[in-house]
Amino acid sequence: MIKPAQRLSTVKEYYFSNKLREIDNLRASGINVLNLGIGNPDLPPSEETLNTLHIASSDKKNHGYPSYNGHKSLREAFSKWYKKYFKVDLDSENEVLPLIGSKEGIMHISMAFLNPGDGVLIPNPSYPAYRAVANLVGAKIIDFNLTEANGWFPDFDEIEKNDLSNVKMMWVNYPNMPTGKLVSAADFKKLVDFGLKHNILICNDNPYSFILNKNFSSIFQVNGAKDIALELNSLSKSHNMAGWRIGVLIGNQTLIKYVLTVKSNVDSGMFLPLQLAAAQALNSPDNWYDDLNVHYERRRKLAHQILDSANCTYSSDQAGMFVWAKIPDAYQDSISFTDELLGKYALFITPGQIFGSNGNRYIRISLASKENDLIEAQKRF
Repeated sequence: MIKPAQRLSTVKEYYFSNKLREIDNLRASGINVLNLGIGNPDLPPSEETLNTLHIASSDKKNHGYPSYNGHKSLREAFSKWYKKYFKVDLDSENEVLPLIGSKEGIMHISMAFLNPGDGVLIPNPSYPAYRAVANLVGAKIIDFNLTEANGWFPDFDEIEKNDLSNVKMMWVNYPNMPTGKLVSAADFKKLVDFGLKHNILICNDNPYSFILNKNFSSIFQVNGAKDIALELNSLSKSHNMAGWRIGVLIGNQTLIKYVLTVKSNVDSGMFLPLQLAAAQALNSPDNWYDDLNVHYERRRKLAHQILDSANCTYSSDQAGMFVWAKIPDAYQDSISFTDELLGKYALFITPGQIFGSNGNRYIRISLASKENDLIEAQKRF
């Protein structure tokens, strides 16, 4: 029998992959399960974006191999987008690298900077891909705690109790997922100062700035950040383009070149019409984002009603397309709580402990859920 590589023993199948199969089986048996767990935008991109894709894909010249570092128009569009909303100046030629989704970037960054045994700081709770990729490349994971008590922000004194001499990277994610926490420019400065102090590459994953938020934040708003930081961004959530797989990596020329060395050996670039359409999406007027957030605000109010019915508590000051909430004290953990909701109400909500042990007593509702589903979920209570 052919055995898989040992690295597969360090990771499990993605939680949602397995859970979706369970939900499909329940639906096949006649149970109408409402899925309020996954952040899969159900609204379309702008009409102009779709028209650009149609026109560009109809051009016979646009079906060859594209460039590895992205089309000039897309790099320039990302640069202008960062300047307009984040007040960050970028050299579109050397500091902007389009990606086939930002999840790809997590792997490429890790492969570019982490040797087997190198330390990587990963927040608890956080996006599970940070941990999975670190395991796949053989890095040594050092967890650092994010808690409600510390405002879901790193406690640097606690982190520095670890031996950091072999730590190469630190993952952060603000606006935060799963907690929805926003941070200030002063907080980003603390992260940059920590990275400079210990020579640790700070990687900020930043796909949620535009959802229910007017405070467009970037780690590069801090002076000196380009010396020690990288930032991922994505059109998946901000422009309803999750399936298009369009992301970007921002950083100084040297760091970007290291990642491009990996990327150019893994893929052959992004389909040019997708890049041209993405450039159009990045040029969307302010009112397009405003209209999108009208939908999410209505959904957030409905989600709050569901959480109130479930006797959960939450902060109303959250950004992003999820609501993070604490479960009632009577329940042992979030898995038992969400399993009860699934069995009793045919309602799936994401248990917080899939994001780390500090999510043990929390759940996450997705605002990518249709309004009718949110209303029906409330009725079931």
